[in-house]
Amino acid sequence: MADEKVKDEAMQIMGMFQILPRLVVFDLDYTLWPFYCECLSKREMPSLYPQAKGILSALKEKGIEMAIASRSPTSDIAITFLDKLNIKPMFVAKEIYSSWTHKTEHFQKIHTRTGVPFTAMLFFDDEDRNIKSVSKMGVTSILVGNGVTLGAFRQGLTIFTQNQNSVEKNKQVWPDKYSGKPASSETNKD
Repeated sequence: MADEKVKDEAMQIMGMFQILPRLVVFDLDYTLWPFYCECLSKREMPSLYPQAKGILSALKEKGIEMAIASRSPTSDIAITFLDKLNIKPMFVAKEIYSSWTHKTEHFQKIHTRTGVPFTAMLFFDDEDRNIKSVSKMGVTSILVGNGVTLGAFRQGLTIFTQNQNSVEKNKQVWPDKYSGKPASSETNKD
């Protein structure tokens, strides 16, 4: 029942925004679930953070694609846990492997697989270094302190919208500023 309530709230939050991401990417450890995969065995039954399942369900219902970008060194355990939690089919891309690239390689592969531009992605992670490096690629990236929550979800959509508005503004300014033509406020004084 709690998952349904969170899902309804997440749907309401998304309803407040005219612009939504085409793809939402999640880290696993300490973002969707409260542990490191490598510290557990495949035999254990994992759990998600309390609001994670409802948020995932809302995104699915809204038709927004989802992906995983995880630097877990135990991808086999992560995949087993996604299966046990019945959420594995929700993700169009699952990039789960150890890496020193702070997830930029993960995002290159996600982009190649989905065709979604970086600027149309929203990313949640618990490590600041990943947030910083992925943000430089143009992905709206949100640092979560205690897993993905409705508050973090709302913050992510707010910043995503602000970033999209900035991109649109820049698209309008660019041709005027660099076309070589005088701006409409300039006049020739010959």
